[in-house]
Amino acid sequence: MAIKKRIADRIRQQLKRYQSILAEAKGRDINEPDTVTILIDMLADLFGYNKFTEVTKEFAIRGTYCDLAIQVGQDIRFLIEAKAIGVPLKENHIKQAVDYAANEGIEWVILTNGAQWQIYKVQFQQPIDKTLVFEVDVLQSNPRDPQIIEYFGNLTKEGFTQSSMTTFYQQQQVTSRFSLAELLFNERVLKALRKEIKKIAPKLKIDIDALAVTLRNEVLKREVIESDEAKQAVHFLKKSSRSASKKRATKNAEPSPSSAAQSPAPNVQELAGQGSAGKS
Repeated sequence: MAIKKRIADRIRQQLKRYQSILAEAKGRDINEPDTVTILIDMLADLFGYNKFTEVTKEFAIRGTYCDLAIQVGQDIRFLIEAKAIGVPLKENHIKQAVDYAANEGIEWVILTNGAQWQIYKVQFQQPIDKTLVFEVDVLQSNPRDPQIIEYFGNLTKEGFTQSSMTTFYQQQQVTSRFSLAELLFNERVLKALRKEIKKIAPKLKIDIDALAVTLRNEVLKREVIESDEAKQAVHFLKKSSRSASKKRATKNAEPSPSSAAQSPAPNVQELAGQGSAGKS
């Protein structure tokens, strides 16, 4: 999604400002409630939300609470699980927030300690799962980095929509290192690689299965082909491929406007005759 200039300018300015605030807070090793106070200000200054009406502290879900929720009108956009700025973010920190979100049908969850931001998409399946969409360390980031602007721009009050977030998620997934690694093993890709090799050494016999083995064992890192993220990427690519195939099949089956216009409308008496014939 293209981020409007005024929003991009705000993100750049506020990121630079909060880098100083967060660095000072980390130096003092402030506690979780004080970190939440900074987060609420960031949600207002950087992301554009009204901290009095759209940022809800200790959001109640089935008798328990999530640290923060962003609610615009009746729409709960995402939940935020907050940790003290000195606490490194861990896998078990996000589980509770994901369970909260799943109970409410909320797709997006943020885990943050102010400096580090992790954005997850909840996967409504059995069992409930989540996918890390992107991760940013504010203290280590360049406020002018276009990628950082895009990341945060999608979460702003002006930029957030379910469709834009879904598109952003799909873009991040299909271009992730895990998806790209899996796509390298596609037969068409392996054949294209063999073709390029044969341009250099025309007389060599290159077996694509041997190429795949070399890629898997000697070129790619183990984590991009064997980790949980890699398994999620395989699942995502298969699901997306099936969906794309169905759309193509549906489009090909639809008559073109010109052919539909040329086809004569069925005669009512003929249809009646067909119905009678079917009954005899």
